[in-house]
Formats: sequence, C-alpha cells, structure tokens
Amino acid sequence: MTEQAVTAAEYRSIWTELRDVAFTQGWLEAGGVRTRYVEAGAPGLPALVMLHGTGGHWETFVANLGPLSEHFRCVAFDMVGNGFSGKPDRDYEIPVYVEHVAGVMDALGIERASLMGTSLGSWVAARFALTHPERADRLVLMSPAGLLATASNMARVRAERTRAVEQADWDSIKAVFVNLIAEESNRIPDMIALRQSIYRLPETREALDHVLILQDAAVRERNLISREEWAAIRSPALVVASGKDHNEYQSTARQVAALMPDAEVLEMPHVRHWPHFEDPGTFNAAALRFLRGE
Repeated sequence: MTEQAVTAAEYRSIWTELRDVAFTQGWLEAGGVRTRYVEAGAPGLPALVMLHGTGGHWETFVANLGPLSEHFRCVAFDMVGNGFSGKPDRDYEIPVYVEHVAGVMDALGIERASLMGTSLGSWVAARFALTHPERADRLVLMSPAGLLATASNMARVRAERTRAVEQADWDSIKAVFVNLIAEESNRIPDMIALRQSIYRLPETREALDHVLILQDAAVRERNLISREEWAAIRSPALVVASGKDHNEYQSTARQVAALMPDAEVLEMPHVRHWPHFEDPGTFNAAALRFLRGE
C-alpha cells in the first residue's frame, strides 16, 4: 500500500491509540530504579499492572489503555533495564523483575492488583503471583514464557536483539517486529522509531548482556517456574495462545493453562507474539470479561 493510498481511517500510530485517552506519563523511584511509567483510569478503580516483554517499553499497551482504563486503574511501565527506565549494573533475572514490580506498586500505593504480561512479562507476573500471592488478583498471560527452555528460541532471541541494538538501524529493528506481529500493516513506523530511539541509547548497549541473561541456558533453567509451581498458582488466569507465534510459546500457553487450577485459554489463531496489540478488539473484550469476573 502506497502512502497516498493510506486513508485516515486506516492509518495507525501510537497517538491514534492514545489521542482520546486520559493518561499520565511520569517517573518514579522503585527500589532505587528510576522508572518510566504511564497511568490511566480513576485511582479508586481496581488496579491492573501491565508488563511488557524482553527489550520492551510501556507503549506495548497503547491499544489497551483506553478500553481497560474505563474499568481499571491501569499502570504500565518500562521494567528495570528496559525502555527508558534505569539500567543498574546487574543481571536482570526473574526475581529482579519481581522486586521491581513490587517497588512500582509500593511507590503508587497499590496494595493488590491484577497483572497482565506479554512473554517475559507473563513469566514475571506468574512468579509475582507465587512470591506475593496476597498482592495478586487475576492474571492475563500472553505468549507466556517461564516453563520451557528451547535452545533454538534462546539463540534466536539473543541474535535478533543483539543485532538490533548493535546496529540500531531501521531494518534490523523492524526485523524484531516480524517475530512479534504477524501482519505487516501493524508493524507501525512510530513503534519501530520508538524502539530505535531506545536501542540507540548508550546505556541500552551497556545493559544488553544483563537484559539477555535469561537467554543463557543455565540461567534460564534456574529461573524457570516448575510444573509444580504453576499448579500452585491460585490466581485465576486467562492464557492467550497466539496461533502464529513460535511453537514454544503456543506449547507453554496450553501447558500452563492445564497446570493452573483456575485457568482458561483464549485462542487467537491469526496473531503472533503481541495479540493485545495486533487484534485489540478481540483481546480487550475477552480481557475485560475475564478481569471483571463476568
């Protein structure tokens, strides 16, 4: 489709998703980490914490903040070492992310929340529910990780993200989105440009090995959530299985849903790794039904 052929109705950007959403972006200190976050929804509503994937940032959730914030106090943030948040000189294993989530909740006065996570974010959300069961309501797990460790997938993620950060050119960064989003039209330019601005930061390059530490087989193994632990999660869960995603994530989605005592699977066969972004209409309706207990 040429630029001239794109009509106003078809054009999609970060701002077209947010232009009619009341939200606040700011910075807070969470466990000593300067953290970039966004908040939408009335303070008195039930809290929903939204967690992105490896190398991500809060804009992953631009298509969800509007509809979800009508019913929830939505908080999304750049997790430690990612986006524009602080990047301390340490490896970012799962307990580090869990500690950061708790720190953000503390800083915002949130005692208890539902958690929504994509890939790495779903792994962190599940571990948070095990570590802090008194603070976790419902879980929405998209393209979940944390059960399996496939050498080929770890090698793919490491090579793809390393190339994107070290080269930080348009093509290498756009290539990352091929594995995140099935339809070319949804790999929107301003999302690629945003990721490029993050990957060009000197501190991003310096923190790259810390971010990718979970792609090391031995490290990943000690961070995985065992089958027994998945079965011990008491939070109700909605697990999204994306039909065009890599097999590891599809397999994980169905296996953890079967293990958890109160879980259901949402099949989205036409999307890849970002189901909430690629088909927000289907996802938002299902997530709201689940999160509201309907």
